[in-house]
Amino acid sequence: MANTTTEKRQSGMKDTTAEKRYNVAVVGATGVVGQQFLRIMAKHNFPLRNLKLFASKRSAGSRITYGGQEIEVKEVGARAFAGVDLVFISATDDVSRNVAPVAVEAGAVVIDDSGIWRMEPNVPLVVPEVNADDVAEHEGILSIPNCATTPLVMALAPLHHANSVKRVVVSTYQSVSGTGLAAMQELAEQTRRLLENQRAAPHVYPHQIALNLLPEIGSFKDDGYTSEEWKMAAETRKIMHQPELAFSATCVRVPVYVGHAAAVNVELSRPMEAEEAQSILQEAPGIIVQDDPTISLYPQPITAAGRDDIFVGRIRRDSSHPNGLVFWVVGDNLRKGAALNALQIAEELISRDLV
Repeated sequence: MANTTTEKRQSGMKDTTAEKRYNVAVVGATGVVGQQFLRIMAKHNFPLRNLKLFASKRSAGSRITYGGQEIEVKEVGARAFAGVDLVFISATDDVSRNVAPVAVEAGAVVIDDSGIWRMEPNVPLVVPEVNADDVAEHEGILSIPNCATTPLVMALAPLHHANSVKRVVVSTYQSVSGTGLAAMQELAEQTRRLLENQRAAPHVYPHQIALNLLPEIGSFKDDGYTSEEWKMAAETRKIMHQPELAFSATCVRVPVYVGHAAAVNVELSRPMEAEEAQSILQEAPGIIVQDDPTISLYPQPITAAGRDDIFVGRIRRDSSHPNGLVFWVVGDNLRKGAALNALQIAEELISRDLV
């Protein structure tokens, strides 16, 4: 059964008095994740006093409607964060590297979506359903994980609490929205051209993504793994407080607009039947189990898109290892994989009076 704090977080309720409201800034407000964040914040009835929106010079001057009010998007300036309590950043690593310390210096708490702060020892890397207590360790900046890591750790953590996870092998199938709006547009344009028997030239990715799969996300390292695969390993170990966890990933970009999926093989400390794992996951906060092979019921990106929960199915014993378990996990990478997780961290900070 989910605890009270989690139930309130998922329903949009707050552990804070109605009188206490917060000044919020969103950096990257015109991006795919920034737009999603604003929609989710409005739906959660976040206790907002004032909202500032920032983006690149290219988007500065545009206007976004929030709560019936039009707000002008501005470029980040010298005093952008004066009087701001919470700053949400969903931008490039370079922007976050420059902006986050400025916001902290101004007295704000930063929740960051880039990869730049995740592995810093003094920056909590948080998925509230998994390691909410870590928010108390922040020194001004908190980070959210890579959008492929979040659904994985949400499924691993409850299993680990019941039966320690010793080894993880994961293959991800990641949608193009994880790269951004340009990649989504490229998939649409390439698909259109191919259906019209025209050539589909790649721009965002090194090869055509329409009707194709690319086993390359991020840059290749000397050991043959990509930066995305390295991130998943390092972030999972940090979030689960398991620095020695054996981990191997293969990350694949697929021609899907929204929704990241993963096939996961875990080695546990003891054998576990599929029924026990299913029961554990059914009780875990933020997870919906969809697992009935007789009616072809299992998680799919197309049905997970637009949903806040993580979906798990195809749960079965690993036939190659006596202590092994296999499952399939899918989540909306823009929501729980990014925007929703950031907002839930803010709600956790507020419920603990840490803002």
